[in-house]
Amino acid sequence: MLLRVLGSAAGGGSPQWNCGCPVCTAVRCGAAPARTQSSVAVSADRRRWFLVNASPDVRAQIEAFPGLHPRDDRTTPIEAVLLTDAELDHTLGLLLLREARAGLLVYATAATHKTLCDGSGLLRTLERYCPVEWRAVLPGADVPLADGLSCRAFDVPTTKRARFGPGADHGRVVGYRLTDERSGGTLVYLPGVQALTPALRAEIQGCHCLLIDGTCWRDDELIRLGLAGRTSREMGHLPIDGPDGSLAQLPSLGVERTIFVHLNNTNPVLLDDAPERRIVEDSGMEVAMDGLEVEV
Repeated sequence: MLLRVLGSAAGGGSPQWNCGCPVCTAVRCGAAPARTQSSVAVSADRRRWFLVNASPDVRAQIEAFPGLHPRDDRTTPIEAVLLTDAELDHTLGLLLLREARAGLLVYATAATHKTLCDGSGLLRTLERYCPVEWRAVLPGADVPLADGLSCRAFDVPTTKRARFGPGADHGRVVGYRLTDERSGGTLVYLPGVQALTPALRAEIQGCHCLLIDGTCWRDDELIRLGLAGRTSREMGHLPIDGPDGSLAQLPSLGVERTIFVHLNNTNPVLLDDAPERRIVEDSGMEVAMDGLEVEV
């Protein structure tokens, strides 16, 4: 199984268009690489690919990765899109895939599907341009995808505000455990997590590779910078640092390789020479880059 990080940044990318924080300034000066908004592509055979989330940067991400380029007859190697939630930075790219010749296949929970249909109206708009087939994702159920590749969604509890009416108790945010049935390799993709509950720890335990929410370094990061009045946790994201941050909790879970994704433009780990980056790397963990490939 091969995973390609299409985009490693959180919503807005890095640099974010309306931000002049130290990281965004460094990127604009050429002192740090730019990053697009978070999404990954997964394949068991390097021919048929499944996107996990479709960011607003999906067109540039496809062009940057030859594995996703279309064939001469406009047949695309993209089989389907799996959604972790209904956030705009994970779903707006669906609208940019409207030229799909045979339509789009979208895997999503009932809660996400309802939001995209009756809340934001994104899927209703997309259906005016191309056929859209929805396949319901049930947390806890194994779903065969292709060529021995399967996935299992798991519920990610959150108190993050539901933007389009009352939030569902389950399925509003999910992570995915992807398995290559032939090799036994396992990947967990978890770009948004507020707390590592016992249930979530069980889903992560012993996987070969974990790609996990690295939105903020500190819980009060945006407050310190004067950019927001809420903490990272209040926005639905477990910070990396701190006595109960992800960096302190993850080593006990027996994961072979841990990579932080969904990195906010304010996060100092985006700078190669930052002490926060050295702390992550000294712990044996990694910071994702656009274009990073992982094989298990």
